[in-house]
Amino acid sequence: MNNSLMKHVGNTPFDASLDALNFEGVARAHWNLPPAKLILQTLLRGEGVLTRSGALAVSTGAFTGRSPKDRFLVRDEQTSDRVDWGAINQPMTSAHFSRLHEDMAVHLEGKSVFVRDAAVGADEQTQIKVRVITEKAWANLFVHNMFVRLKEEEVLVPNPEWTVLCLPSFEADPERHGCRQSNVTAVDFTRKMILIAGSAYTGEIKKGMFSVMNFVLPTVHHVLPMHCSSNVNASGDVAVFFGLSGTGKTTLSSDENRMLIGDDEHGWGSEGVFNMEGGCYAKTIDLDADREPQIFQAIRFGAMLENIGFYADGVTPNYADSAMTQNTRVSYPINHIPGASITGKAGHPKDIFFLTCDAFGVIPPISRLNAGQAMYHFLSGYTAKVAGTEVGVTEPQATFSACFGAPFMPLPPTEYAEMLGKRMKEHGVRIWLVNTGWSGGGYGEGSRMKLSYTRSMIRSAMQGDLDEVKMHCDPVFGLNSPTTCPGVPSEVLIPKKTWKDVIEYQKTANKLADLFVKNFDQFEAAATPEMMMASPEKV
Repeated sequence: MNNSLMKHVGNTPFDASLDALNFEGVARAHWNLPPAKLILQTLLRGEGVLTRSGALAVSTGAFTGRSPKDRFLVRDEQTSDRVDWGAINQPMTSAHFSRLHEDMAVHLEGKSVFVRDAAVGADEQTQIKVRVITEKAWANLFVHNMFVRLKEEEVLVPNPEWTVLCLPSFEADPERHGCRQSNVTAVDFTRKMILIAGSAYTGEIKKGMFSVMNFVLPTVHHVLPMHCSSNVNASGDVAVFFGLSGTGKTTLSSDENRMLIGDDEHGWGSEGVFNMEGGCYAKTIDLDADREPQIFQAIRFGAMLENIGFYADGVTPNYADSAMTQNTRVSYPINHIPGASITGKAGHPKDIFFLTCDAFGVIPPISRLNAGQAMYHFLSGYTAKVAGTEVGVTEPQATFSACFGAPFMPLPPTEYAEMLGKRMKEHGVRIWLVNTGWSGGGYGEGSRMKLSYTRSMIRSAMQGDLDEVKMHCDPVFGLNSPTTCPGVPSEVLIPKKTWKDVIEYQKTANKLADLFVKNFDQFEAAATPEMMMASPEKV
């Protein structure tokens, strides 16, 4: 046995050879280090800063977000007829994956790695044990924060079900490895392995395993995977929040009056919903202690900030600083949120909220959806990018991501939609569309919807206060919106009333309607008449 690959629990040695994974050349493996030691390793290597609040801050280098164009799935007997192949789910041959694996193993020779045994999924019946091997100590801290932490007797299993290898310093060769450029994330469902090369962005680890769950849960367990946050009140009423990045999933599910179940990834099975993760990965751009107190207070020792700016002292985070990226982030264990769920499990949802950040300013701030509308908007998965967030974006751009998470969904979107529709009808769930974006005009003209208004609308919806109020039907989008809501000025509830230029409002609404219709063409063949009735119509 290679003595350099001994791992310890207390003073008890355990054979931790990585030879089975062809990593016998590793000089040293640090196994399941506690957060304090991972933070110390990061500081000693000059790869991070301990901030004023005690949180670690790091830079992920050239990649400050995921690279969806560089994600590949191995096409073999298991995936060939099941995966929705295309621009999102790009195929890689088994031979290319093997060469990538072999070359990454050679790259590790003489180097140190950090290894962590963890799990994905709070439901014991569907949980996946995973071993994550990282080049960076702080990437291992991220895994500790974000995955389900195992008990001491559960770690160090000889053969975990899945393995993830993350080597930012290894550059892939597109011709040799069958990828697009030097960075790549490759998933092999037969080998049960994920290889991440050329990128240090930790979200690739998290979303890699989310993609795995999005394939395994429906295929093996008949469980619906969801890109959503969720919380529950003292009476057991569960709320679920679907939405793309920046729409408010983490912010709106962090409510001091409700118990947080999870902030990003869940499953919905026969017993109810369960969190897939053990932590939260919140955006920190423009983070404010008064508006988002739970997230702000969670940034303490053990939390890890990514790509933030600092004030002059070099240790106080400047959350308004977007010099590195708009996608500044923090990861922290879910127990950093007071009163968060310990089990990560709850019952069936009573309310589901589809969150959109409409930069055009024409989607009502809250609408009650019927079954057809729910399926239409779930398959559409609409939000909008705003000017300045990406190079070349000079005006609002509509973004449609099926199931509010297309980049992580290996199966055809209609399969997830059918599962959601069945569960919604079976459990009588109320469905709401909530616009956390602009009001009184589009980006640059209007203003962002006040968080206090959105919270009031969501609270009223969950309490049943909007069930019997008079509704207004939007003539373009057919959405039924309450004309009154406690804590919200009535004029805010009807977008047309907030615009100074009614003609410009109508042009903008019709423009967005065209984009919805064009995007939904891909689903029209499989859509029901009820879904098609939810399609917008220009006026």
